[in-house]
Amino acid sequence: MAIEIERKFLVKNTLWKTQVQSETRLQQGYLTESPKRSVRIRTGNERAFLNIKSQTSENGIERLEFEYEIPFADAQQLLSQAALKPFIEKTRYKVLHAGFIWDLDVFELENKGLIVAEIELESADQAFELPAWAGAEVSDDPRYYNMNLIRHPYSQWEK
Repeated sequence: MAIEIERKFLVKNTLWKTQVQSETRLQQGYLTESPKRSVRIRTGNERAFLNIKSQTSENGIERLEFEYEIPFADAQQLLSQAALKPFIEKTRYKVLHAGFIWDLDVFELENKGLIVAEIELESADQAFELPAWAGAEVSDDPRYYNMNLIRHPYSQWEK
């Protein structure tokens, strides 16, 4: 069983850009609409993955997670014929800070303007240094779950 422990933060400035290790353009679509579990297809760099997550705690940072590589053509067919619309489109930057790799997602299309940083931890209470570019924590805010961004895109939020 795989447990994902992930914390999410808004990004408040561009200081992270000097720490980028890699970048990947991603497209992902969801096959379910449940608030506590998700099944998604993600493509990037001509590779594709089926991902299954299920919330296991009330704090929003711990989930069961299983991910399997699938044929790229199968993913394209699932995205076009079975996934909820619209898709999530984003560029993911891998950013090194204080010994941790952070995933910074710069969203596009309906979610343009949203940048979220995620860090995966080994335990819920694991200590880490918060980078100067990290803003408010949104780990417990379901509005920032990618699946919810399909139904309620960032561009439609009241500012």
